[in-house]
Amino acid sequence: MKRPIMKNTYRIILIVAIAFIVYVTGFRTFFSAWKNSIDLTIGSMGVSHIICYVLMGIPLFTGTLLITKGKGFFTGIGLKSNAIKGILITLGFTLPMGIGSAIFFNFNNYVKLDTILIGAVAAAFFEELYFRGFLFGLIFKNTKIGFIPAIFLGAVLFAMGHLYQSNNMETLIGIFTMTFMGAILFAWLYCEWNYNLWVAIGMHFWMNLFWMLFSVSEDALGDTMANVFRFTTIALAIGFTVIYKLKKGKKLEINRYTIWMKK
Repeated sequence: MKRPIMKNTYRIILIVAIAFIVYVTGFRTFFSAWKNSIDLTIGSMGVSHIICYVLMGIPLFTGTLLITKGKGFFTGIGLKSNAIKGILITLGFTLPMGIGSAIFFNFNNYVKLDTILIGAVAAAFFEELYFRGFLFGLIFKNTKIGFIPAIFLGAVLFAMGHLYQSNNMETLIGIFTMTFMGAILFAWLYCEWNYNLWVAIGMHFWMNLFWMLFSVSEDALGDTMANVFRFTTIALAIGFTVIYKLKKGKKLEINRYTIWMKK
């Protein structure tokens, strides 16, 4: 039985790797030019940003179809689950950030709809879809590979994608660490909420939105007060999830049997 299982694992990893390499190459090569071109046509930076993200995702959508063999496409990447539940649950998780930011920071008068579409809507939806739903999820759900090896590369790439915000080594290390941890958190929530990607999307969306609506920080690192609210939000999300599953008599999806290699 091991040979067919390993053969399928290699096949899935190969498809995911090729599709993601094509995606990254296309993103780095065409995204900015296409976005500017579409923006000139429709006159909306936010909408053109979203359209380009969809176009860039074609290799990943193709890879998903190959892995799911055309069946259960949306289930395969976690989008068939209850979106409203995911968005509302995570709103509750992120209330410490929202309320704390509203009390201790000034409202950002410069925030615009395009800014929210780019920094909150598109960032949350497409980053979770491409990094957690595709790169992490398809490997973790469909192979014997455990949580840590499945998430590691995606978390590194996700963190590296935010390093443009840094202007010195200290900030760079801080942003890398924070976003790397964020990638792991989003992946963990995705798994523990029955592979409902909307939970990861919602968590990402609300955290980004509150960060943008108030003058919290110009980068993803933030100051001490901002991180008090951020880590309170993270603790609430983790604590509620664990307690909820234990009370429901459900086992945690990420455990000693799934952390490295599934048994």
